[in-house]
Amino acid sequence: MLTMAAHRTTPTGWTLRAVVSAHVVAIVGQPVFAGAYLTGDFDSLRWHAVGADVVTSIGYLQVIVAIVAWIRLRQAWPFLATVAVVAAETVQYFAGLDGALWLHIPLGVMTVAALVVLFIAVWRRPLARREVHHA
Repeated sequence: MLTMAAHRTTPTGWTLRAVVSAHVVAIVGQPVFAGAYLTGDFDSLRWHAVGADVVTSIGYLQVIVAIVAWIRLRQAWPFLATVAVVAAETVQYFAGLDGALWLHIPLGVMTVAALVVLFIAVWRRPLARREVHHA
């Protein structure tokens, strides 16, 4: 029988939660800056570009933390979900640089939604180390 301590989130889990939380905060600003730009505040495009650099950097940091979580917690799902989100963010980033708004905007919406779902997932239950069961 597992004790209650076995169900507590580890420091690695808390680190993952912190990085995913920072990632969500950063990405939520992106549509705000884009919307302000589209309403005529042309300085907002510069803020959108800076925000894209911040979001992308946090995303790559999240990949590293998710690798650590996979190794230490023996849980692959945070890594797999993170890689999917960061891959979409990277494509979306370069689509924005290229001016391919037909791809940049819908992929941006999907990326924000996916990251919010990941945020909910990492906060929904404890991130504890899984025990390996040998047959």
